[in-house]
Amino acid sequence: MHEFTTPIASLIEAFSKLPGIGRKTAQRLAFHVISMEGREVTQLARAIVEAKKNIRYCQVCCNFTDHEQCTICRDTRRDHSIICVVEDPRDVAALEKTREYHGLYHVLHGAISPLEGIGPEDIKIKELLARVAEEPVEEIILATNPTIEGEATAMYLARIFKPAGITVSRIGYGIPVGGDLEYVDEVTLLKAMEGRKKL
Repeated sequence: MHEFTTPIASLIEAFSKLPGIGRKTAQRLAFHVISMEGREVTQLARAIVEAKKNIRYCQVCCNFTDHEQCTICRDTRRDHSIICVVEDPRDVAALEKTREYHGLYHVLHGAISPLEGIGPEDIKIKELLARVAEEPVEEIILATNPTIEGEATAMYLARIFKPAGITVSRIGYGIPVGGDLEYVDEVTLLKAMEGRKKL
């Protein structure tokens, strides 16, 4: 016996594929969309399609942008000698909320995870290496998440950059182990940045 008609079931199925959305939340979202005005649904669908079509990787830091370079990389007031390496574009947004970091970023779009078959070649490490070879970088701040994968990625990058004479630091631990940067408050992130240490 089918619980819902095919269009509703398909919509629920589509929503349930999104991260953090369980079956009940997917169901609520589906029924909310169905109850919306046609104009609002079209606007939502158009916003999704436009974002997917127009968002690309920044040529410099691999963050999401709708231009060749993101606004942070284009900002001449930022310190171009420091690169903060993060796993996810959401981590950039979280760190920017502190308003205390004025260097650049590099987004890896993941972390090394041998158990999941993710190696250094599967994330944006090659782009980081090319960037450091071209720019006068003095410090690399490793702000990967304090998880097993984040630690493995940080240690891998430290082994590459320390012999090159670049200062390599790790953000301080005010962030709970196993946590994600995007869920950490600004004060904790600020303290973590201030308490970073050399590896």
